[in-house]
Amino acid sequence: MPSPWRIAGELAAQTPPTRNRAADFLRAASILVVVFGHWLMAAPFMREDGSHIDHMLAVSPWTQWLTWGLQVMPVFFFVGGFSNGVTWEAARRDGLPYAAWLDGRLRRLLGPVMPLLAFWAVGAAIGAAAGVPADMIRIGSQVALVPTWFLAVYLVVMFFVPLTRAAWRRFGMLSFWAPALAAAAFDYGYFALELRAPGWTNYLLVWIAVHQLGYAWHAGHFAKPGRAALWAAAGFVALLGLTEFGPYPRSMVGVPHEEVSNTTPPHLPLLALAALQFGLAMLGEKPLRRWLERRGPWTATVLVNGMIMTVFLWHSTMMMLVFGLAILLGGVGLWLEPGTGAWWLGRIPWVACFLICLLPFLALFGRFERPKGGGPATAAWRQILGGCGLCAGLALLAYGGAGADNAVGFAWMPFALCFAGAGLAGVLRWPARVIPEA
Repeated sequence: MPSPWRIAGELAAQTPPTRNRAADFLRAASILVVVFGHWLMAAPFMREDGSHIDHMLAVSPWTQWLTWGLQVMPVFFFVGGFSNGVTWEAARRDGLPYAAWLDGRLRRLLGPVMPLLAFWAVGAAIGAAAGVPADMIRIGSQVALVPTWFLAVYLVVMFFVPLTRAAWRRFGMLSFWAPALAAAAFDYGYFALELRAPGWTNYLLVWIAVHQLGYAWHAGHFAKPGRAALWAAAGFVALLGLTEFGPYPRSMVGVPHEEVSNTTPPHLPLLALAALQFGLAMLGEKPLRRWLERRGPWTATVLVNGMIMTVFLWHSTMMMLVFGLAILLGGVGLWLEPGTGAWWLGRIPWVACFLICLLPFLALFGRFERPKGGGPATAAWRQILGGCGLCAGLALLAYGGAGADNAVGFAWMPFALCFAGAGLAGVLRWPARVIPEA
């Protein structure tokens, strides 16, 4: 049986010369940065009175600066905009309807998440029946499932691709500035007028704005280094000003026990960070593409992209299982005080352990990276309605976890929404046992 590297090499050799390899690299790199960030910042530890769970952003506030590099969801969204723009234009050229385009994107995006949801639905039910406290189920599942928040948002943004792409073709960069300025207005209401509820609209406005940058990339709007450098510099200055002199925290992700988060709902610093990261990406695109013309780097990119959603979706679940096992074994490796030099040095063997322990998950669930095709596409209205139900379920699980004080002992409703939505949208199809194409 050929090795994954050999299979990836064969796929890499078939890459058409027109493909923008930098987009594939940035997609994989952004997800890997998130994964390693989660592994670095999680800080469970043992004391004489038992086990405790903490987070390095709260333990060592200086680490909040690191989130300016570790929060790379803007990269995922503008790479997504680039990819969605390319595939939507190709679908229009080939005469494919919206339902067919959406069907393929939806199943590739959500196919890998269904086994994770099944794992936690069964695990929560068994745990509740066995008498595990609801709070313990809630905390463990929330840590494991909170990374799925971006799937819910990205899915909604994807529904609007025909409209956002048409807006780009007609209005250009104005299609970025319009949602960005609307987000600024909602932020003003959120902080100055204490209008909290309307501020949650920024989940759509901020990420649509970032997604529009992908269209700008595809159109070559930032091909000139001077324009890209200006965006990077302006993004950095805006980010520094907003967090140092505005009402915004420094961290680009939520910090436990802090009242305001730049991500829930999204606020202007995330747009500034997106401008910074987008400008840097555009500056580095040409040398990155030249480097990826080499066989080794491009084969590695193809290999990682073929399993990247599995890595992302399962890395936190695996981490919680490993920490739980360590606690059952007397707290092995968890007796160092978080934030100390010894604790940081101890991250090296922990990350190595996580990498090894992730391999069985890749072997078991990597096949879901490409659901089996065939058959007519599900009707667009069913995909959108089912997708919205699934988004609601994912959002509830990311926000509150799977624990609940009810008759069955766990939060069954979010799981019901997810599986009913997936069924309606036509996502539940058995996967093909192949590695995805580059």
